[in-house]
Amino acid sequence: MRSALARPLTSTEHYENFPVASILVPTRLRPAVVALYRFARHADDLADEGDASAAQRLAALDALGRELRGEIPDSAVVARLRPHWSELALPYEPLHALLSAFAQDAASADGSATGCGLRHSDRDSLLDYCSRSANPVGELILRMFDAWHPHTRGASDAICTGLQLLNFVQDFAIDWRRGRLYVPLDELRAAGLAERDIERALETGRADARLAGLLALQTEAAVGQLRAGTALARHVPWRLGLELRAIVGGGLRIAERLRMAGYDPVAPRPTLGWRDAPALARLALASGATR
Repeated sequence: MRSALARPLTSTEHYENFPVASILVPTRLRPAVVALYRFARHADDLADEGDASAAQRLAALDALGRELRGEIPDSAVVARLRPHWSELALPYEPLHALLSAFAQDAASADGSATGCGLRHSDRDSLLDYCSRSANPVGELILRMFDAWHPHTRGASDAICTGLQLLNFVQDFAIDWRRGRLYVPLDELRAAGLAERDIERALETGRADARLAGLLALQTEAAVGQLRAGTALARHVPWRLGLELRAIVGGGLRIAERLRMAGYDPVAPRPTLGWRDAPALARLALASGATR
C-alpha cells in the first residue's frame, strides 16, 4: 500500500501525488509531520519492500507496535516520533491502526507467487481497510492543528478515504502484481469479470472495456468521497485549509487523468507533473468553493 502522505524522505524511492509537509505547514509543526511521515513510510516499507516473507514482515510490524507500547526499546524511527507526540499530546491509537492495515497487506506478501492474496469481499470490507490505512493520518494532522472535533472527523475521513480509493485505481497494476486487489469482489463479479480477466489485462498491457468501466466506477466512488470532504477546509486553520484544497485538487486531477486515459491505469500509471499545474490550481479553487 502506498500512503498519500508526502514527498519521499527515506532511502527507498517512492512516488507520492499528495504532499502534506509543505511550506503551508507551520514551522513548529513540520518536524511532527515529518516524523509521522517517516514512521508511516517505514512501516509501509516493512509491509511492501524487499524479499522478506509474510511471516518476517508481520514480525517486524509487530515489533514496531511493541515499541509504541513501550514493551521493547525504541528504534530510531520511533525515537524520533516520541518527543513530538509528547509535546502535542497525540494519541498512539491511530498509529496502531495504521500498523493493523499494513499487517493486512503484509499477510499477502506471498500471494503474488501463489495466485492469491489480499482481497475484499465487498465495499464495507474495503472501507474498513481505508479507515485504518488512511483515516488515522488525517486524524493526527488535524490533532496537530488542534482541529480534531466531532464536526471535522467525517469530512477528514472522507478526504483520506477518497485519496486512498483513488490510489487503489492509480496503482491497480502494481498492487495486482503484489497479490493485492482493492476492488470489492462482489463488484468485480457484478461487472461480469473474474480475476483471470485482470491477469489477462496485465498480460496484454491494457484494460478492456469491461475492466475500464469497473475502474471508472471505482474512480467515481473516490471522487465522491473527496467532494464530500471539501467543507473541511472551512473549519480548520487557514494554512491547513489551503493545504487541504491543494491535496483535494491533486486527487481530482488524478481522477481527470484517469478519465482522459480511458480509465486504464495498466498502460500507463497516471502521475502528476508541472504541466498539471493550471488544472491543479483550477481544481483546488473549485474544491474550496464547494458548499
